[in-house]
Amino acid sequence: MSKKPKLTQLGQHVVPPDSPDRAVIETVPNPHPETLYLARFAAPEFTSLCPITGQPDFAHLVIDYAPGPVLIESKSLKLYLGSFRNHGAFHEDCTLSIAKRLVAAAKPIWFRIGGYWYPRGGIPIDVFWQTGPVPIGLWVPDQGVPPYRGR
Repeated sequence: MSKKPKLTQLGQHVVPPDSPDRAVIETVPNPHPETLYLARFAAPEFTSLCPITGQPDFAHLVIDYAPGPVLIESKSLKLYLGSFRNHGAFHEDCTLSIAKRLVAAAKPIWFRIGGYWYPRGGIPIDVFWQTGPVPIGLWVPDQGVPPYRGR
């Protein structure tokens, strides 16, 4: 493994960022960069705010990625996702902003996100995005979130 990464959040007391723009996403060296594999983060209690009403919105996010040379450090991801609690944005914007920021930070071989948003006004909005076709040989299990039936 390469030299030890300089982490500013893991193992430290960190004041949660007050906005996604102020959040720092850290990475660590991938101990198996020569191996094609999938890493998954699930955030079943993600929250943000409706940009019009200020009411809370809730989602179950599933983030899948095939790491390249680095991994997304999980504490920094938790702090980043938590920074959306007081952030006003539509479901589509939140989901894609998270995806694009993580791809920029980690430069994975492949990435996808499923944003399974709980209904507001009786309509659930699910948002999906991926960087391209699934690499040959990568096992990608179902994200495990059923279609809305009172999730």
